[in-house]
Amino acid sequence: MSPLIDSDDMKATLGVISAIKKDKPVADCIESGSTLRFMIPVAAALGKTVKFVGRGKLPERPIGDYLRLLPEHGVKCDCTGTLPLTISGQLTPGRFEIAGDVSSQYITGLLLALPILDGDSEIVLTTELQSKPYVDMTVKVMADFGVKVEERGNSYFVAGNQTYQKRDYLIEADWSQAAFFMVAGALFGEVTLTGLDAESVQGDKGISDILKRFGADISVCDDGIVVRKSQLHGIEIDAANIPDMVPSLAVAGAYADGKTVINGAERLRYKESDRIKSIVYNLKKMGADVKETADGMEIVGGQLHSANMKGFNDHRIVMAMTVAATGVDGISTIDDAQSIKKSYPEFFNDFNSIGGNVNVFIDR
Repeated sequence: MSPLIDSDDMKATLGVISAIKKDKPVADCIESGSTLRFMIPVAAALGKTVKFVGRGKLPERPIGDYLRLLPEHGVKCDCTGTLPLTISGQLTPGRFEIAGDVSSQYITGLLLALPILDGDSEIVLTTELQSKPYVDMTVKVMADFGVKVEERGNSYFVAGNQTYQKRDYLIEADWSQAAFFMVAGALFGEVTLTGLDAESVQGDKGISDILKRFGADISVCDDGIVVRKSQLHGIEIDAANIPDMVPSLAVAGAYADGKTVINGAERLRYKESDRIKSIVYNLKKMGADVKETADGMEIVGGQLHSANMKGFNDHRIVMAMTVAATGVDGISTIDDAQSIKKSYPEFFNDFNSIGGNVNVFIDR
């Protein structure tokens, strides 16, 4: 596989895979919610006894659907509702009923695990699936490795006794990280991004169409995707399928003329931070006219100013506020800068390479 980023999430995933393969008693997910939700059912499908632990906000993030589902299928779950969680027993195939509007990571975890069981299974969604593009990505990658999943309306049929096929694999570029640079380009100056697949099933590639709705000048050329500085205007955004885009889109809204409304993002309250509160807090510190709603926010664009902001130990908040601070006079500060190591350790270097001016210092 290539390229692999030396991020904390990647370290967590590789570490948990190694722990499961080597029958280690403890699997440390660090702060990675995806690692936790992907690997619990995989370990159960392999009949492993393992204790999942985590740090930061991870123990507060929901795993309740697994605590209900897995015991129905032969797996004992020993916990008090949050991490640490110890599982034991062999996951059995069958019908898995689960809500689709809590986290698509539950669906991905089950999809990854069910093909290796000794019988057929079906994942039945009891509510509308949100963030469906992430599940589509899972199904595509599984197919690339020789495993078939059949989507049937509100369910996914997974035949048992399948085998993943080992192969070389090129991992496509990440639209969710590209979003920060695309917003910076639309607000402050031309940016060209290379390596992005315009035909990707990643839902986050929707950032391009949303920025165009804002009024951004975006084009595709031989060199990549070019985003040029434009006069943006406020729009309404349904973020149900693109929750990771909200921090960067909120920054665009803060600089755009008129009102931007972001809704459908209630799941952001259960990320590394309550991202709705984190975004609103920081934009207010910069002088933005922004109001928190139950499932998002309303932003009236205007003149921002420098500020001392909080990163809330959340990588996407730190990256978004870095972009926001670029367009104001004076020096802004953002704490918890180290949180970018979770997903994008080279973010500040890459941002400076396109004209940003970020200095990272250690508070002793």
